[in-house]
Amino acid sequence: MGIIQKYGELLPITKKTPRITLEEGSTPLVYLDCISKLLDIELWGKLEGSNPTGSFKDRGMVMAVAKAIEEGAKAFICASTGNTSASAAAYAAAAQVPCYVVLPAGKVALGKLSQTLMYGATVIAVKGNFDRAFEMSREAAEKTGYTVVNSVNPYRLWGQRSGAWEVCDVLGKAPDWHAIPVGNAGNISAYWAGYKQYKEIGKIVELPQMMGFQAAGASPLVTGELCPNPETIATAIRIGSPVNAKFAKEAVAQSNGQFNAVTDEEILSAQKLLASKGGIFAEPASCAPLAGLVKLKKEGRLPKGITVVMVLTGNGLKDLATAMSQVGEPITIEDNMKDLLEVMSS
Repeated sequence: MGIIQKYGELLPITKKTPRITLEEGSTPLVYLDCISKLLDIELWGKLEGSNPTGSFKDRGMVMAVAKAIEEGAKAFICASTGNTSASAAAYAAAAQVPCYVVLPAGKVALGKLSQTLMYGATVIAVKGNFDRAFEMSREAAEKTGYTVVNSVNPYRLWGQRSGAWEVCDVLGKAPDWHAIPVGNAGNISAYWAGYKQYKEIGKIVELPQMMGFQAAGASPLVTGELCPNPETIATAIRIGSPVNAKFAKEAVAQSNGQFNAVTDEEILSAQKLLASKGGIFAEPASCAPLAGLVKLKKEGRLPKGITVVMVLTGNGLKDLATAMSQVGEPITIEDNMKDLLEVMSS
């Protein structure tokens, strides 16, 4: 059951809204026992990499596309660091509507780029960063009348609220902390709106503190200054001028939360920790929250015993090159049992 079908009464849909779905949502919320013990907290991971295109973007994209079709959209356009492009292309393919994607040339992980191309979108690589690609896509939309499906599209953020609703449905409450990576800053805003909406209708009593984590090389919400040349291994959050910064700041302020920055080294270490101690393979940007929690623990700023939900925004298969750069090559042996047993006993 997709987002529109499951949570229709909480979404701005009408009888004319097409009930599009790729069965997005209903992703696992996994208790991470070993890492919980290491950090002295109750840690849960929301596996958004289980969505149809492998990231959280599908939650909002289904709403953006459905409402755009309802309003007579001729085509979709978006700028992307990768996951948005894959999601937009997939839902455009399902709806049989043309899709144009503007990417920063050479800055998108191959897994995401290959998805987008396979879904049939027209991909344009711009020799500039994401922020420039975004500016160009918005201007192109104005000139063509095509629908922008980035997170400036309000229906995108409505759909992404559903992640918060699912968390509460499983836990029976909101967590104490909600830890989430922050790039263009739409998702942290959407989750906060989702929690507030659930409280308003009596589904939960307390609201969580929203804890946003950025990569140190792309951390304008931490430093308070725009980052004209963002750089980080976590390509999904390599954004120096978040379009939803205002809403993200409001979410953090209203929830008494925080923004924190983590280095690429800390992100990659957290990626390995999550895989080796939790059995979950998430893309680098997804691991910024875990890197942040580890950092806060070392600094004595992580309260013991709290319940934390961290959003693992994308599947690790999205960026295999980064993962392979951290691990060694397979051990190669001759085809005999002696060599095999020798390796296994070492």
